[in-house]
Amino acid sequence: MSAPNVLVFGGLNTCSRTLVGLLVPLTGEPLVGNVRVVDKFSVFPPTTYIGAEFAQLLTRPQVEYKQANLTVPATIARMFDPPEGQAPYEYVFDFTGEVQFDRTEMIQIDRTCQVARMIALEAAKRKVKAFVRLQHPFYETSAKGSHDEKEDIKPDGVAGTWWHETLRMLAAIDDLNLVILRIGFVYGPYINWGSIASAITVASVYGHMKKPMKSMWSPGKNPTNTVHAEDVAGAMWALAEWMAPKGRKEADTLAGEAIIFHNEKSKAASVQGMPPPDKKLIAPLFNLVDDSDSTLLSVGQTVTSFFGTTFEFFNFVENTVLKLRADAVEEINEHHVGGWTEMISTSSPPIPNTPLSAYMDKWALEKHVLALSNRKLLEVVGYRLKRPTFGKETIGEVVERWKEEGSWPMLRASE
Repeated sequence: MSAPNVLVFGGLNTCSRTLVGLLVPLTGEPLVGNVRVVDKFSVFPPTTYIGAEFAQLLTRPQVEYKQANLTVPATIARMFDPPEGQAPYEYVFDFTGEVQFDRTEMIQIDRTCQVARMIALEAAKRKVKAFVRLQHPFYETSAKGSHDEKEDIKPDGVAGTWWHETLRMLAAIDDLNLVILRIGFVYGPYINWGSIASAITVASVYGHMKKPMKSMWSPGKNPTNTVHAEDVAGAMWALAEWMAPKGRKEADTLAGEAIIFHNEKSKAASVQGMPPPDKKLIAPLFNLVDDSDSTLLSVGQTVTSFFGTTFEFFNFVENTVLKLRADAVEEINEHHVGGWTEMISTSSPPIPNTPLSAYMDKWALEKHVLALSNRKLLEVVGYRLKRPTFGKETIGEVVERWKEEGSWPMLRASE
């Protein structure tokens, strides 16, 4: 049986590069015949950070990159047409969607919901064997216990509402061999997006300054479950392989969950492709987090200890003052942004351009609670975690890759 050909849409600024590295490794045999990656960014020259490894992967004969505007249906259709002489694409991996939390509702509808829906409609038309959708952790759970796929967890903000609505739109496409992977807070080599990458960068600054890194949130449970990018890639591939021989009907029977409505009912009349609020929608859904049971406290302690400092909390008075002030975000950032600028300018050699930032926006500074169970993925699909623990070793690998490519400061004293 020949290896499948694969289409990867979006995610160049988040996780799709790691999947390509799994499918067509720099050394060893590819898992696929060919992979076409499609996103809005340029890669030569890059208009987003792509990491040193992905630039090498693009030289492999099995890897093709297409820069495309995915808001245009005709463009999406063309992306499904394989090169002459190549078999059709059997697996589609959908990483698309607007991940910046300050984007408006209209942007989320156009760039998250509609893009994913148009890709899915074309995938259904082409009868692809597996369509795997990545769902980022734009949810809030209870802090008690870990929550499985059957539980109704709440989408977080405008982004969460429309990312979740996207799942309903996809679930409503009957002929789509859909499977959804919902992940925790992702980190890993060359992943510069998200709260964990931010925490690593900021912790390094406080380590350099020999000061404690402080949080505004009390040291309660505050689960912030983590997941390594290699497991995101591994699980996406495992789900495609699981889905392909089954088809949607059997997959729904084995792993289908209700995708519950979390939106304003009035929107259904105006948003194209949005199913009625009372329509019951089922789709195969799997959670993916590591086994660390990470919390705000454990993540903070792990990243700061790696850089030789401590993780502490503002006292009640400091906290009250900060929360009352409109400019608190800027004041908090003032210290570590200046420290990071000093680190990259005094690095040997200096680093004129780095994809990493010590600036933490309002969303990154807010409290987020996410506790998910990974049991279903492990039991139903048989997936085994490659990186079960968020710890100093995995952080060290991340930092080392950034150092090797010249994105991380080389400091004589403490680094």
